[in-house]
Amino acid sequence: MKFTSRPAAAVLGLTLVAAALAGCSEEAGGGGGNAAEAGGCDPADVKLVGQVRNESNPYEAAWLDGGDTFAESVDLTQEKLTYDGDSTKQQEQISQLLAGDTECLVMNILPNGDSDTPPIVEGAEEAGAYLVTQWNKPADLATTDYDQWVTHLTYNGVESGKQIGDALAEAIGGSGGIIALQGILDTGAAKDRFAGLEESLAENTDVELLDDQTANFSRAEALEVTKTLLTKHGDDIKGIWAANDDMALGALEALEAAGRTDVAVVGIDAVPDALTAIQDGSMTATVSSDGPWQGGIGLAIGYCVATGELAVEDIPDEDRAWFAEQFLITEDNVADFSSPEVDTAEFECDNVFSRSQGAIQ
Repeated sequence: MKFTSRPAAAVLGLTLVAAALAGCSEEAGGGGGNAAEAGGCDPADVKLVGQVRNESNPYEAAWLDGGDTFAESVDLTQEKLTYDGDSTKQQEQISQLLAGDTECLVMNILPNGDSDTPPIVEGAEEAGAYLVTQWNKPADLATTDYDQWVTHLTYNGVESGKQIGDALAEAIGGSGGIIALQGILDTGAAKDRFAGLEESLAENTDVELLDDQTANFSRAEALEVTKTLLTKHGDDIKGIWAANDDMALGALEALEAAGRTDVAVVGIDAVPDALTAIQDGSMTATVSSDGPWQGGIGLAIGYCVATGELAVEDIPDEDRAWFAEQFLITEDNVADFSSPEVDTAEFECDNVFSRSQGAIQ
């Protein structure tokens, strides 16, 4: 099975972002033992685990699919965990993992929020498991302070939030009222994307933010929030900015129920339904963070360190926490993204950082 959410033409010119870090230095603690310190796991002994909120979110389902693709490429299987957006459940699942055999355990984790990352990191460090995290971490929590926390990768949310904000402003003719659907507020992604919208509004001064509310990255919540805001603001709403595609799609459902075809909608994630909506003209823009690639690359980096093909101490600091490449998608280029496919060559140990767009500052 192949996945990719980038145009094939862009593959050769891509800067492949991925972090290859984990591995064990001589100070690696916990249950890793000598094998972990040497990064010398037999490939067949590596245990791969991917954890996201839920598989009902198309982006997170694609993430797990990408993890399966990588696992199959190295003759392993991925254990898939979901925690339904419940931080307590996430921590319990990870605690159970870390209570078992962790010597060759590789975890690719989507922390529920920034505050959920520190205990996950501390647990992996103590147990000697190889950890890759994505999206959410406190700004002052440094990967370089740890041996088992191989890398953290995310996307420039300010940039993507501004990109779709600008696309929305253009779609409504440069003026008019919009509403914003924010994500889970205790996440760097939600904070940064909204900051990007604020930058866009500062430049597009005739666009007015009428209201903003969180819908927690949920389609169902976005449907209800949008219904409420449509009632509150009526015809003043010309556009809807959503911090992810799932919420954008919920907003589209609310617009359809209200008989509104005059409202532009933008989101982020490039999930299949959003791409279809862009193709049929009901949605304006999205940004691809390539969920299948994320699911594969996180496991690939940990695997490369666990098997000794990469060493954490040899990874430059700027590759321990970095921004990955992302792509703005509109009606002009949506056809290039409509057949997702993953190139497993991107998961090879000498190639895992090629999409890096630089260190997280």
